[in-house]
Amino acid sequence: MKKSVFVTGAHDGTGFAIAGRFAGEGYDVFIGSRDQEKADAAAAKLREEYGVFAKGYAYQTATLDENEVKAIFDDIRANGYLLDTLVLNAANLGIGQVSLEVDIHDFMGVYTTNIGWNFLMCREAARQMKEKHKGAIVFIGSNSSVRVTENRCAYCSSKSAINAMSKSFAVDWGKYGIRSNCVLPGMIKTVRWEQNINNTKYCLPNFTPIHDIASFEDVANAVWYLGSDQSGNTTGAEIVVDGGMLAQLTPNINRELWKD
Repeated sequence: MKKSVFVTGAHDGTGFAIAGRFAGEGYDVFIGSRDQEKADAAAAKLREEYGVFAKGYAYQTATLDENEVKAIFDDIRANGYLLDTLVLNAANLGIGQVSLEVDIHDFMGVYTTNIGWNFLMCREAARQMKEKHKGAIVFIGSNSSVRVTENRCAYCSSKSAINAMSKSFAVDWGKYGIRSNCVLPGMIKTVRWEQNINNTKYCLPNFTPIHDIASFEDVANAVWYLGSDQSGNTTGAEIVVDGGMLAQLTPNINRELWKD
């Protein structure tokens, strides 16, 4: 049986780069997205470029639906797989939720996606991994789980909860051969970053000691390490991919940002 990976939020950006990293290593890939058409298109790209089996799944995240998650993993099994690696990349960013004003339903919606859905995905994946006494779970967390950003209470606190949840899985499921780890990116070169690169409101996270921020590939390489046999004795850990941002007390804001 070929090795397989399921990456949530993977139709583009960081998630797609992660899926491509595994596909390049010969893994068959399952793509999660909120949009079936985009998931199918991403899977088709992987099949064409890497010659692997790839399939897309769409799911809603507004309310918790255990049966919807079970149906995804039942289908993965029906295709002949017991999942090797699960990568939790999908997230509710909770942008602009001012703590004194945010609607509680919007606040808890961040937790529904970042904690509730991730828990359900992990539990179903772990049930398959337990059968062969081996598997790897990798959360895409954030350095915001350690040092927070303004008006992101739900997002930052949920990412902190992910760190603890990952450690809990490492402890609870280690006896089944299942490892659980986190990658903590800082700012990533997404469309959102490109749109705000010259906006002083958003530039502070760009002042990293290494004078650069993470590319999609930087994050994908860290995920590959934790999700593959290369990290066979690593569990309950976090790898920070933020150009050294967490290492410094205050950034050097007197230097000029890069132009490209």
